[in-house]
Amino acid sequence: MTLRLGLLAWGVQPGGSLEAWALRLDCEVAHARRHGAELLVMPEYAPMEAAFGQQPDLSGELSRAVALAPAMLVAAANVARRHGVWLLPGTMPFAVGDAVVNRAPLIGPDGQAAFQDKHVMTRFEAEQWGIAPGRPPCVFDTALGRVGIAICFDAEFPTLVRAQVEAGAWLVLVPSCTDTMHGFSRVRIAAAARAMENQCFVAVAPTVGTAPWSASLDANRGFAAVFGPVDRGFPEDGLLARGALDAPGWVFAELDPMRLAAVREDGAVRNHARWPAPPPASAAAPRRRVLAG
Repeated sequence: MTLRLGLLAWGVQPGGSLEAWALRLDCEVAHARRHGAELLVMPEYAPMEAAFGQQPDLSGELSRAVALAPAMLVAAANVARRHGVWLLPGTMPFAVGDAVVNRAPLIGPDGQAAFQDKHVMTRFEAEQWGIAPGRPPCVFDTALGRVGIAICFDAEFPTLVRAQVEAGAWLVLVPSCTDTMHGFSRVRIAAAARAMENQCFVAVAPTVGTAPWSASLDANRGFAAVFGPVDRGFPEDGLLARGALDAPGWVFAELDPMRLAAVREDGAVRNHARWPAPPPASAAAPRRRVLAG
């Protein structure tokens, strides 16, 4: 069984209404469906478009997005059902009690959704928006196999992704939103490393473009890409597919979990199987006496 994956480098546009964002989402999904994609991934905070105002307003954009999140989820579920796809429509700021979390819905072709929260906040999220850490990593059972989601910064922490792989995820989706090449490079390097050390597939979908009308998504850098193991039967650098830097548009890739099974069994190395256990907390490096002369 192979999976045709679609990753969208989402070019940020003025938007400003739920209806405009939902129409754009529907058009993008229809395009990807015509290209045979079965699982579609949009970036972190892509739905923020629906909350943009006439002028940049950091707190206003967040509060409007939180208020719109339930309706955005319904709109995205309708799109997934209409086109018969698995859809990650981007992450949304959701109110959970008195807190706000950064939440990624994974919606099935029947319109039912399950959720992964971001677990580790960036400084911007924590210090300027007050976004709270959400629930720990989980996995999603789909008709396409077991899938994990690591939202942007979460991909930079090996143990978070490892927990998903150990729970059976063969593909980890990384919706991202970074405003500098430093930020995007961290996500890109982390995604490649997670694919290498777990001998799995890791796919990144970023926001791209400059948006002076927004205070939250004003600058966006990156490219969509899919990474796999760095071993036999895969590219020498592990890069399976990528788009152009800072250019909006779709990247498609055919992914076969059997290729992972083969390389885990008979690769030049067995990263997945040889993942080291953490050393005991009491294990300290022995002191060495340095003798003069």
